[in-house]
Amino acid sequence: MKINELSSEILRCAVKVHSALGPGLLESAYQKCLVYELKKNGFRVEVEKELPIIYEDLIIDCSYRMDIVVEDSIIIELKTVKEIHCMHEAQMLTYLKFSNKKLGLLLNYNVPSLKYGIRRFIM
Repeated sequence: MKINELSSEILRCAVKVHSALGPGLLESAYQKCLVYELKKNGFRVEVEKELPIIYEDLIIDCSYRMDIVVEDSIIIELKTVKEIHCMHEAQMLTYLKFSNKKLGLLLNYNVPSLKYGIRRFIM
């Protein structure tokens, strides 16, 4: 499956979860439900995947964790905030850089419709 098709399928699952649960829950609830939905649809999913920081020859195990990684291709970061801030975007760009992934989805579930809470990042 191509990365854009995979991204579309992930978003379909994310919208299904948001439609069923609505806004106002903790991030962990959306994460568990989205992981369930992705696995149910046959995707390989990693949860809270550790991400070391690499500087020259130094590897720093800072215990940074990416919320969800699908098919070792797409990072999903979940938020339940009033609005996405530049620090959330910077976090995603950093995760993409250090993981060598090309696509990231930043999903804010604290919105009336998930279409208002989707940010897509390409490196």
